[in-house]
Amino acid sequence: MGIFEKLGLKKEEKLDKGVEKSRDGLLGKLGKAFVGKDKVDAATLDELEDILITSDVGVKTTIEIINRIEDRVARDKFITQSDLQKILREEIAALLMESGDDRPVEFDAEFKQKPHIVMVVGVNGVGKTTSIGKLAYMYKKAGKDVMLGAADTFRAAAVEQLEIWSERAGVPLIQQGQNADPAAVAYDTVSSAKSKSADIAFVDTAGRLHNKKSLMNELGKIKRVMGKVVDDAPHEILLVLDASTGQNAMQQARAFTDVVDVTGLILTKLDGTAKGGIVIGISNELKVPVKYIGVGESIEDLQVFDKKAFVDALFGKSHT
Repeated sequence: MGIFEKLGLKKEEKLDKGVEKSRDGLLGKLGKAFVGKDKVDAATLDELEDILITSDVGVKTTIEIINRIEDRVARDKFITQSDLQKILREEIAALLMESGDDRPVEFDAEFKQKPHIVMVVGVNGVGKTTSIGKLAYMYKKAGKDVMLGAADTFRAAAVEQLEIWSERAGVPLIQQGQNADPAAVAYDTVSSAKSKSADIAFVDTAGRLHNKKSLMNELGKIKRVMGKVVDDAPHEILLVLDASTGQNAMQQARAFTDVVDVTGLILTKLDGTAKGGIVIGISNELKVPVKYIGVGESIEDLQVFDKKAFVDALFGKSHT
């Protein structure tokens, strides 16, 4: 059991409430599509395909799920509507389990290397800075010595917002204000974390996607200066995405993974959307694990992503 679970920071009730809109949408569509049907046929699978796509699972992942279900239907010969929901649940769980390591970072023991440097990327408006603040609180409460770096210097609001979050979480913030060189801020953050023997440092970065080349150059420069201070830094690159934007989040994920080696995803605002299916599609298509999800506004509402708990919440425990 991880530190965060021991501290009770992962709340199944919050998760259940957080995916309520997605659950109601998916199960509602399934119920309407299958009413009066006692077996699964080609037409049923066509309807299921439409349901998954409109639930923002994504075309590629939906086709993969349907193919898996077709194989099982062919093998088992007779499948009822209730069987189909069980199979659908199992195949979605299997896809999520194939998306890679679901540990956020090495939090079950001492970090392999201190300080552990995490670079956080994502476009403006997805909840990137807020997520960093919540991560800082999470790790601070887990007993870690945490530091933040405000390297998103193109927006004064980003620096100010991170300063507010650093105060809420009770962790130090390294900043140089608006229009400072992002790489210089990152360098100072990592240097300070190293000199003060911090356990982990989160470095915020600018979220501009209008030009992939400029983004790649900027993030590349930030990575290089970090590596000069601490070997192999950054050790994690987390991409923050707004789940409520559905397929737009998928497009952003593709764009960022094209230019930087993303090691994990943070999906925010799940509680405000019926598009929770994006969690399934994005982790499967990109083969990058979802590591945290946002299920509310409070400082404790960023959760370590638990694949099984997510599937349970999405389908409702009454269907287990």
